[in-house]
Amino acid sequence: MSEQKNHQRPESDYLGTVHIPADALYGVNTVRGVDNLTVSKRPIGSEREFVRAFAFCKWAAALANRDVGVVDGAQCDAIVQACRELADGQHDAFMIVDFMEGSGGTSSNMNVNEVIANRAQQLLGSRPGIYDRVHPNDQINRSQSTNDVYPAAMKIAAHALLAPLVGEVESLAASLQGKAEEFKDVLHLGRTCLQDAQPMRLGQLFEGYAALAGRLSAKLKAVRSELEALPLGGTAIGTGFGAPKGYKVRVYGYLAEITGVDYRPADNAFDAMQNLDTFTRVSAELRTCATSLAKVASDLILLSSGPNGGIAELELPAVQPGSSIMPGKINPVVPMSMVQIGFAVVGNDVCIAQANQAGQLEINHFEPIVADRLYDSIHLLRNGIRLFREKCINGIRANVQVNERHLMDSTAIATALIPKLGYAKVSAMVREAAAQNRLLLEVLQERGVLSREDAVQLTRDSTMLDV
Repeated sequence: MSEQKNHQRPESDYLGTVHIPADALYGVNTVRGVDNLTVSKRPIGSEREFVRAFAFCKWAAALANRDVGVVDGAQCDAIVQACRELADGQHDAFMIVDFMEGSGGTSSNMNVNEVIANRAQQLLGSRPGIYDRVHPNDQINRSQSTNDVYPAAMKIAAHALLAPLVGEVESLAASLQGKAEEFKDVLHLGRTCLQDAQPMRLGQLFEGYAALAGRLSAKLKAVRSELEALPLGGTAIGTGFGAPKGYKVRVYGYLAEITGVDYRPADNAFDAMQNLDTFTRVSAELRTCATSLAKVASDLILLSSGPNGGIAELELPAVQPGSSIMPGKINPVVPMSMVQIGFAVVGNDVCIAQANQAGQLEINHFEPIVADRLYDSIHLLRNGIRLFREKCINGIRANVQVNERHLMDSTAIATALIPKLGYAKVSAMVREAAAQNRLLLEVLQERGVLSREDAVQLTRDSTMLDV
């Protein structure tokens, strides 16, 4: 191969001849796809799990095709070895079709077919491009169509990518619960509509965040299981035309052996070919996760504001200077990044919803943009949540004195005093304090109704949940 590196090989189709580097494993269909449809500069080879998923599908198909007698043993062995290599990442450099190609996935599927076929050619002692032993369509794509294998690979890749994301959300929940325990005794001013409301513990605030993260993880895990129903075996429109008898049951059996996941055929093959609603549900959970955690991040930005002119009840880890002109300024850059991720994932979700709607009749030819945007959301969340946990949540500190001062200086303590003093009496003193522009606690102390220590204890008692 190294001697041919600076040479080219011609390959032809009905549109004419193209010249391909001699050491390239792709072919003419790949080149056409690259020339006509490169828009994002993000090749499918940049998404490892997508390439791996495609390799798994082709691998299982080769074994099933051998069993039903449409691929011989030598061809199958070479195809399987080529698929193993592709799954292991050895040929990503040849996976060059743009993710957002507009051929409904055909260019991507043919890129995979050609790379596997040309590598199988080499393994059988032949040369790439002549396809005398293994052909991209006749053997690699046998019993398949782009229309069933592309969405199947989409689902397998998404299933794999969601696992580490679920793990990150679970880890975030654990970190938030750790902070809830750390801050369990810190009195805190609860706010509604950004106005003073009722006493609570700072730990209770973080308990709520932890419960949210736990629920988000469970929802992602549940929707992930929906990706295990595949359209593979439906071929072009769901009829299975072109797949020999016995192929479908075998391809799923082998796919389970290869992946370790019990992938199964969809209940209705026509539905599986026509609709992308499973992806919109996955995307919706990603959107919910992103926007919910962005809300938590926004809370942290607000509660850490200042440190002198804001709330300053929390101190976030200082990870980098916040200004190029204002010395000493530290910004909440990690939670701000989490908020931005929320914006991006919402945008991706809108795109996926529109692509789902735009499918026509027997297939949806906008699957490439769904795959691209879905994987983008997963990567953004996985990376963003990890940084949010490591560089923000784990290092948060409570300003205990500021938390308590804000609470005791507010009228929020009034509710806690009602059981001892009565509603009417407390209301009268709240109005008196407001009229005199004084703190409620000052009025209580001046009248000898309640000491600061008693007020703090009553407030603390009011924050204990009756379980």
